Amino acid sequence: MASSADAGPLILIRRLRQIMAEPGSGQERLDKIVKQIANIMVADVCSIYIRRQDGSLELFATEGLNKGAVHTTHMTRGEGLVGLIAESNEPVNLSEAQAHPAFSYRPETGEEIYHSFLGVPVQRAGNVLGVLVVQNRTQRLYDSEEQEALQTTAMVLAEHLASGAVAGVTVTSPGTLRRRMQLAKGLTLSDGIALGHIVLHEPRVVVTQLVADDVGEERKRLARAIKRLRVVIDAMLDRRDLAAPGEHRDVLESYRLFAHDSGWIRRLREAIGQGLTAQAAVERVRNETRARMLRQPDSFWRERFKDLDDLSDRLLRTLSGRPDTAASDSLPEDTILVARTMGPAELLDYDRSRLRGLVVEEGSLQSHVAIVAKALGIAAIGEAKGAIESVEPGDAAIVDAETGELHIRPGPDVIAAYSDKARFRARRQQRYAGLRDLPAVTRDGKAISLKINAGLLVDLPHLAQSGADGIGLFRTELEFMIAHRFPLKDKQTAIYRRILDGAGGKPVVFRTLDIGGDKLLPYFKHVKEENPALGWRALRMTLDRKGLLRTQIRALLRAASGRELQVMMPMVSTTAEYEVAKQLVREELRRLEAKGTAPPREVRIGAMIEVPSILFELDRLMAAADFVSVGSNDLSQYLFAADRNNRRVSQRYDVLSASMLRALRSIVSAADRHGKPLTLCGEIAGRPLEAMALIALGFRSISMAPANIGPVKAAVLSMDVAKIGGELGGLIDRDAPGLRQRLVEIATRTGVEIDGPGTGVS
Repeated sequence: MASSADAGPLILIRRLRQIMAEPGSGQERLDKIVKQIANIMVADVCSIYIRRQDGSLELFATEGLNKGAVHTTHMTRGEGLVGLIAESNEPVNLSEAQAHPAFSYRPETGEEIYHSFLGVPVQRAGNVLGVLVVQNRTQRLYDSEEQEALQTTAMVLAEHLASGAVAGVTVTSPGTLRRRMQLAKGLTLSDGIALGHIVLHEPRVVVTQLVADDVGEERKRLARAIKRLRVVIDAMLDRRDLAAPGEHRDVLESYRLFAHDSGWIRRLREAIGQGLTAQAAVERVRNETRARMLRQPDSFWRERFKDLDDLSDRLLRTLSGRPDTAASDSLPEDTILVARTMGPAELLDYDRSRLRGLVVEEGSLQSHVAIVAKALGIAAIGEAKGAIESVEPGDAAIVDAETGELHIRPGPDVIAAYSDKARFRARRQQRYAGLRDLPAVTRDGKAISLKINAGLLVDLPHLAQSGADGIGLFRTELEFMIAHRFPLKDKQTAIYRRILDGAGGKPVVFRTLDIGGDKLLPYFKHVKEENPALGWRALRMTLDRKGLLRTQIRALLRAASGRELQVMMPMVSTTAEYEVAKQLVREELRRLEAKGTAPPREVRIGAMIEVPSILFELDRLMAAADFVSVGSNDLSQYLFAADRNNRRVSQRYDVLSASMLRALRSIVSAADRHGKPLTLCGEIAGRPLEAMALIALGFRSISMAPANIGPVKAAVLSMDVAKIGGELGGLIDRDAPGLRQRLVEIATRTGVEIDGPGTGVS
């Protein structure tokens, strides 16, 4: 098979193009394609399997296997080597296929005489359309050039299949849309209500010209397109509505860096050097990068790929002479944009004055498009599986980003109800703004401290905008996660000093590095763990790598010179762990003073209660700690043994249950006995109903997302702690079922305003 390396992908591409131009049915063309590939690669077998609508893979054409197996052999999802390739989206190269545990023998194919096996996915835009396979009687591994040739051929085949060039072969079946009301459910990305009409986001450009006639000219075309791409991105980032500081600025600046990435441009030029057109080079590098990045275990790299995917689409449009963006110039005034996936810059292409809502099938709460949607104030939901198949352009739709629902073709009654809800929401937001400067005091005179959670310098303006009392949780690891290299002590010191300066004298609680688990630093070697949430993370990691913790503590002490410093340790599992960390801080403080550097005016060292084991030594912890803070997100996940990132179980257990509330009450009691300040920071603090329960249990300080300060303050101002606290305590003691509904009834009866976002109450 040595001649395959000499043939390379170019001969295959040219022959495929000739076949596509010939008359005949789709089946006849596929039969010619497999025969041509087998001849050029000197393979005994070449087969094409195509994914059907039900997810199975059907043998559509073969050269070498029994012809009777065509359209008869089917592999269910994940079955056999072919199913393995389709599921993993990765090539499989074996010298003895039948020895592989995934091998599934099908007697109708007659493949028992073949040993070596090379299969590659036929993919387009991240979707596997099928699998392309070559086999030989001899036992041997295919070399890298042979694999590259087959992958390039699969890329070309995918474009022809998806574009309909192989007439009669259907690789996707959107199904018949039913013209009736439908409901799609997803995850709230950016809060809001939007009524409008569907516009489908279609960024893809089908690459049809694959072989370069003039490699030098293709490189010049690429250079001109990249230059144009950078100009468009610069103009986009100069928009006035994105000028304010915020996390969205970091996202977009990172996007701009990708457009200047020398490695990406070098790979594009190398692909052109192998005889591809500039467009084909972009598509090939995109597919290779996708396969590599999507194998990474953490969301950081998956988000990086979405940026690169968006850049590839923009570059393809420029190379094809199309407009710079996929956004239409003729958007309806009330656009509800629906996309399978979307980068943040693609969203910015659309006219903000016409954009009401966004639905993304693959978007997550941490995605970059979610961050930008929040910055623009667009109601958005993600993880809305099947949304694209359920809608048609122009359909009426309602995005309810409070409940994470998309109403498709709603009836008049639903439209009327949501019109009223949208008007009420606008009036409510105006009222929250009016509460900003009022102190959060309950009707019976209990002062409640409402603070915000933050993690980046760009979060600081939210402190004044929300009227919060301080920063109850500053996640220091976020600055590490967006950095391209580990921030040294001086860099950290400058960041922490700017945070304290920006807080304007309001208290700031710094949490030491909480890395590991789902929070990985791109420049650190990752330790593979079977269950990272229960593994080497947070305080466990920094106590093992004390250099990390010491560097951070030194930076914090220097930054807080002459001021109060509050620092707390995350994921404390035993008091002994906390005591070791506290001693380390004291050592660094003495070291600072010995050098003659002005220390902080006061240093207070706290502990986070997130691990259930610490609930059984609360008195010892309270005696040792200067203050404590409950991390409700992790505490609830560990208490119920339910991964908060797993949608199958994350909503199964209610934080407003007797077990969780009893645990929280025990923490309040221990803090009161020892006279230690107590705060709760987590998602439940930002929901008015849950905040009411926390205050009734005895919490007097809670920390939340800035946008939730207004709704929670409205609940605080309208509640009577004494009345609610006594009733809630009795319900907990009796293990009363349905506590959430009972709390709603209590709130309604006593006049507590709980109709904020995320409560499900309106």
